[in-house]
Amino acid sequence: MEITEQKQHEKFMRIAIALSEKNVTAELGGPFGAVVVKDGKVVAKSGNKVTSTNDPTAHAEVSAIRIACKKLKTFDLSGCVIYTSCEPCPMCLSAVYWSRINTIYYGNTKVDAANIGFDDQFIYEELEKPMAERSLPIQQMLRDEALQAFKLWEQSPMRVDY
Repeated sequence: MEITEQKQHEKFMRIAIALSEKNVTAELGGPFGAVVVKDGKVVAKSGNKVTSTNDPTAHAEVSAIRIACKKLKTFDLSGCVIYTSCEPCPMCLSAVYWSRINTIYYGNTKVDAANIGFDDQFIYEELEKPMAERSLPIQQMLRDEALQAFKLWEQSPMRVDY
């Protein structure tokens, strides 16, 4: 990696880190920040907003992805990079994959997060278990009725594959 490219990555990571610190000092949420960049320019940035919005999905990465999609008017963030102050949790990692962001750069590890009370290990363990053995009850029902929406989608002129 060239020195100038490394400096660019460090610049964007420092923005994510600054967001994570501001989030704590301004009492906005947990100590996490994320920045979405495209073509060397910041498209979106956000801190964690879980407690300030009462939204458990408002992690920094998910919030930044939502802002980037709205700004770019697309659900496909191919060509974008995300810089996040911490290794993404399972939800945020999934959101990054679904958004098609090309690369993730992160600061703190999931172990660092667990050490201050943000431990997602139980989710990783739950995902490995068969559904019947998970701690959260989960049961399929009315599949035949639910399939109707899928059949409608297959025939819909507004269908967009994603």
